Order: sequence, then structure tokens, then C-alpha cells
Amino acid sequence: MSARRRVLWLAKGLGRGGAEQLLLNCARHADSARYEVEVAYVLPYKDALVPALEAAGVRVHCLGGPPGALWPLRLRRLVAERRYDLVHSHMPIPAVAARLVAFGRRGPRLVHTEHNVWERYRTATRWANALTYRRNDAVVAVSHAVAATIGRRRPGDDWVTVVHHGPDLGGAPEGPAARAAAREALGLPQDALVVGTVGNLTPKKDQAGLLDAFARLRRDHPSAALVLIGAGPLEAELRAAAGGGVVFAGSRADVPALLPAFDVFTLSSRQEGLPVALMEAMTSGLPSVVTRVGGMPEVLADDEQGLLVPPGDPAALAAALGRLAADPALRERLGTAARERSRGFDVAGAQRTIEQVYARVLAR
Repeated sequence: MSARRRVLWLAKGLGRGGAEQLLLNCARHADSARYEVEVAYVLPYKDALVPALEAAGVRVHCLGGPPGALWPLRLRRLVAERRYDLVHSHMPIPAVAARLVAFGRRGPRLVHTEHNVWERYRTATRWANALTYRRNDAVVAVSHAVAATIGRRRPGDDWVTVVHHGPDLGGAPEGPAARAAAREALGLPQDALVVGTVGNLTPKKDQAGLLDAFARLRRDHPSAALVLIGAGPLEAELRAAAGGGVVFAGSRADVPALLPAFDVFTLSSRQEGLPVALMEAMTSGLPSVVTRVGGMPEVLADDEQGLLVPPGDPAALAAALGRLAADPALRERLGTAARERSRGFDVAGAQRTIEQVYARVLAR
């Protein structure tokens, strides 16, 4: 048997965001007979997933710490010392650094996963990304919508591969007992209509618009509850704007166990690649109301597995939530179809596809 190839996955942080969760999901399904996977990250305070990665048998390196500006040099030293065959970057700033420090004939091959549409990036980030992008030997995009925004393409049909990553909910609780336990954990009435969302509290997720929509929903459904799972820079502002029935649950490691508390899942995002939270909600059999952005329409058809609404339109979001709130049979139909659709979300299969990209790149 040929020797294993050493691969470094490079990320900005290892907090509980969707891109970071994908790393953990894929690590659990990596082919350890062919690839020795290690992970490096830049921000030392974003380390929530480090224990889980280490439990999965992955060696983790923190590049951060004072002085913070030296992390690219630490990356260069790590690449030289560990002699990686391939560096797989996630998120644009670490990716730019990898393309610069791993340069040379003896340098590792470079693969990059694009998690977001390019217009989301700040101007400086977008330019740095674009100017170095052709150094990638291959690119993985989390949705066709993301792939369509990639600039500085290289010739060749196989340079960009679209991979719809699935969630890894293995053994997550479900059924009436799970619903009762999740509602108790969140302090929710057992008989309330509960709308839930999962995501960092940031402008792109537009929870402010969701709070507006929920306030409109409560006019007709005064006992409804809204649960926001996640943390972020807008938390204080959102708490100040929230009315009755809103629960801020914070960043949680047990999201799969909390999803049964919801009757409806929602995302009010203005921009997305393809959110792990939506994939998890569909796998859990939840009907969803989400904005028509990024890759979400690729996996959720309007009025089939959920409802799609325009971004930045609280009135439309409230109307869609109200439609589901008033119709339990519709919630059941959409939720059942969402669970069936989710059978195509296979994290193990996604990792196999990524490893096929590795094999193709390493064979050159």
C-alpha cells in the first residue's frame, strides 16, 4: 500500500460557524488510510471545535498568539517542518497566506474551498483573493451560486468542483421525547408555536429583519416564540430590539438536540453560500422559511420542502411564517419532503468527492 499523503486544512478559526462545522464533519469521514489530515487555525480565541477535532484523531495547530501579525511566518514554518503534500484552505485570508508562503516547485499542492459569494468580501480581501487565486490547483465550491461568483478562473472544466456538503447528525434525538426535552432545555412552553434559527449574530444573517418579521407574526399568533441560537457582534443590539417571545440561546454545542424544539426553521440571510444550519434543519424534518440567496434555492424548492422569500423583506418573511403557523398540515407536508430531500446530503459522500479532487491534484 502506498504511503499516506499528509494534508493540512487551514482555517481562520475553529468556532461554531458553519464553515468550521464542515471541517469537523469531514474530519470524521476522512480516509485515514490514504490521508493524514491535520488542521491549523489563526485565531486562538476561536477554538470551540478543537477538542472534537482532536477526538476525531486530527492533530491541531494554532498559528495565532502575540504578536498576531506573525501568523503567516508560523504557517510557513509549519508547512516546511511538516512537509505537507497538500494544503486545503478555507476562508480567504488564510488562503491568500497559503498561496504566498507555499510558493515554489517543492511546495505543497493547493486546494481551496469557497464558502461564500465573492461580493460578501471586503474590497481589500476580494483583491488579494483575486490576485492570488490562480495559484490554487483546484477549487471546491459549496454551491453552484458560489461557483458562479468566482473570479480569476483557470482554464479547464475540472478546476472548480461543486460539493453540497451534508450535516453529520448521527444519532441525534428525535420524536416526542426529544421535542419535550429540547423545549425544556430552552425554557419553552410545550404547546407554543416555535420558530427557530441558527447562525452567528452578524449583519449578513439579518436577524434584525427576522425580529421585525416575528413582531408582525405575533400580532396574529401572540403565544409564538422565536429562538435564536448563536452569538456574535450584534447580540447586544438585537437584544435591545427584541420584543416579547424571543429567546437568545447563545452559541451551543448541542444544536442537533435542540432542533426538535422547533415547529419551523428560518434563515433571514442577505448572503449565504450553503448554510449547514439549513441542511441540519431539513435532515431533522423541519419545514423552513429561508431567503432566496446563495445556494439555498439549490436544495430547497419553494412550496415543496419549505418556502422561499426575498432577502431584506420582513413583511414577506412574516407572511410566510404566518402561513406555516396557521397550517399544521402544510408544516407536516413540507417537513416530510425536507427530510426526504436531505437523503441526498451525504457528508461521507462529500468527503469522498473532495478526496477525489486531492487524488487528481496530487497525481499531476
